[in-house]
Amino acid sequence: MKALVVVDMQNDFVTGALGSEDAKAIVGNVREEILKAKENGDMLIFTKDTHGENYMNTQEGSNLPVVHCVKGTDGHKIIPELADLTDDAIIIEKPTFGSKELGEFIEAHNEIESVELIGVCTDICVVSNALLIKAFRTELPVSVKENCCAGTSKDNHNAAIATMKCCQVKTI
Repeated sequence: MKALVVVDMQNDFVTGALGSEDAKAIVGNVREEILKAKENGDMLIFTKDTHGENYMNTQEGSNLPVVHCVKGTDGHKIIPELADLTDDAIIIEKPTFGSKELGEFIEAHNEIESVELIGVCTDICVVSNALLIKAFRTELPVSVKENCCAGTSKDNHNAAIATMKCCQVKTI
């Protein structure tokens, strides 16, 4: 079974506090990829960047002083264009870039034969989670669909793609 991991497609990363035109531009591709996964019977996993009211007092908050994805806010929600596709999905809330919980989930489910990641931000959360999955299941094929990812900039997106290729994450 293939698992499709949709990384942080939340309001604050697409149209909100940390949104970008590049993130908006991939929404249609991401929706199409999710629909294909559902049609194929793939496992669907959404990650959600999740912070508390104390975000600015955290290490991340001191380095990225933009309040975002605070649990219970509109910015924390999956974007409206994808929200209707989450009913049968596994939702993993993560307090930082890479999710130990996602890695443990993938490790515990031997029926997962490959993982594909899509979403935002390529150069932060997508790359972090791709490499964590490789650490938890070293022989598991992991791929990233480039036209379904957006970075904090085009250069950072391309650098993350190059890094993942070096670490044996296939790019599509």
